[in-house]
Amino acid sequence: MIDRSRAKVKKAIVPLIAIVLLHGCAIYTRHPVSETAFLLGTTCTVTLYQQAPDGVFAGVFDLVRGIESRMSVNLSASEVSTVNRAAGEKPVRVSQDTYTVVATGLEYCRLSEGAFDITVGPLVQLWGIGTERARVPAPQEIRSALALLGWREVVLNEGERSVFLKRKGMALDLGGIAKGYAADAAAQYLSRRGVRHALIDFGGNIVALGNRRQGGKWRIGIQNPSKPRGAYLGILEVCDEAVATSGTYERFFEQNGVRYHHILDTTSGGPVGNGVVSVTIVTRRSIIADALSTSVFALGIGKGLGLAESLSGVEAVVIQEDGAVFTTPGLKERFRLTDPGFRLASSP
Repeated sequence: MIDRSRAKVKKAIVPLIAIVLLHGCAIYTRHPVSETAFLLGTTCTVTLYQQAPDGVFAGVFDLVRGIESRMSVNLSASEVSTVNRAAGEKPVRVSQDTYTVVATGLEYCRLSEGAFDITVGPLVQLWGIGTERARVPAPQEIRSALALLGWREVVLNEGERSVFLKRKGMALDLGGIAKGYAADAAAQYLSRRGVRHALIDFGGNIVALGNRRQGGKWRIGIQNPSKPRGAYLGILEVCDEAVATSGTYERFFEQNGVRYHHILDTTSGGPVGNGVVSVTIVTRRSIIADALSTSVFALGIGKGLGLAESLSGVEAVVIQEDGAVFTTPGLKERFRLTDPGFRLASSP
């Protein structure tokens, strides 16, 4: 339901938002209009910087609610849950939305050499990070879950528009890409309704639609990974682009003084531990930014930046736990570091 109570929204937003918007009189020429709904497991906010067409907020959230109903692993009747239950038995015909997200996800599995893997479901379920059942699994449990991963064993049939997981126990989890797809769909919907100036924020997956009313670029603040929400370490300038961040601070739990974050290593089965604490991707499509933020994070500073730099129209900001901040060449004129606790570093 739109406009949930402040207490509920606050509880949901704390572990998920990765990017903060810089609000100030220098950015806006008029009061923006926004609405928020809790969808896709996070707070989804749409802010318009022009007159809102009739019913536009209800329309965009209905669109996203439909995407959630098809792709959420937390809904037993979703298409993804149906595919998972049929693993090892039969293909499942799905909607064009779900088919597109699975097919795109597999492409980034390939590009990342499996560091990003949409069949990570068994491992995600085992750790339960972000839920009340979060725990450190036993080594044998991790080995058993890892044995069920295998993006190469996802069979797509374009003619039938079906998805098949070859082995029983395999499970898709589109949590690393579905929000990006939904943000793109929201932007397309707004454009069709005549909206030219808007910001879409789906749990830190941001689409900056058009530019600021006065013709300048939007300014997006990148969250400081070691400080409370809203503390930013630098500012990105974007125009008609998508921005997505993956960080160790998004979802985690602590046990015996050790923090375990939600970005899981598809080789070891535990949280990725390569010194990276945050990756921000800037590109034209949110689905790509979403998948690449996880991919680059999991690959680490060397391979990850290399992947980003190899792709046309993709830029990245990678932050390491020692305070070093790396950017791809295309962001050098569009990213400004503002926190003296961090330092710009040369590419490794």
